[in-house]
Amino acid sequence: QVQLVESGGGLVQPGESLRLSCAASTSIFDFIAMGWYRQSPQKQRVLVSTISPDGTTSYPLSVKGRFTVSRDNAKNLVYLQMNSLTPEDTAVYYCYAMTRDFSMHWGQGTQVTVSS
Repeated sequence: QVQLVESGGGLVQPGESLRLSCAASTSIFDFIAMGWYRQSPQKQRVLVSTISPDGTTSYPLSVKGRFTVSRDNAKNLVYLQMNSLTPEDTAVYYCYAMTRDFSMHWGQGTQVTVSS
């Protein structure tokens, strides 16, 4: 059973930074993809970042240059460093992992609020 637990969300002012963490119950090498989605009320879930087993990362244009996904293989952790935050980044951020059977697994989410 795969468990993902996010942490690190909170309230910040525009221009500030946050670092989210996702702890996996198993080795991150069990996954064929891992990363983050975000979802605001009454909006669709949007992919924020992905990282592949070989370390390849990808980002949508909305966060490219501001967000960075990384991992700590020994600790089974994936991070999302978010810089230059804007109110448009306000959302619940969900860690995801895709296992080798192509099933999607989700964390419980962590709230990020960017407001002055």
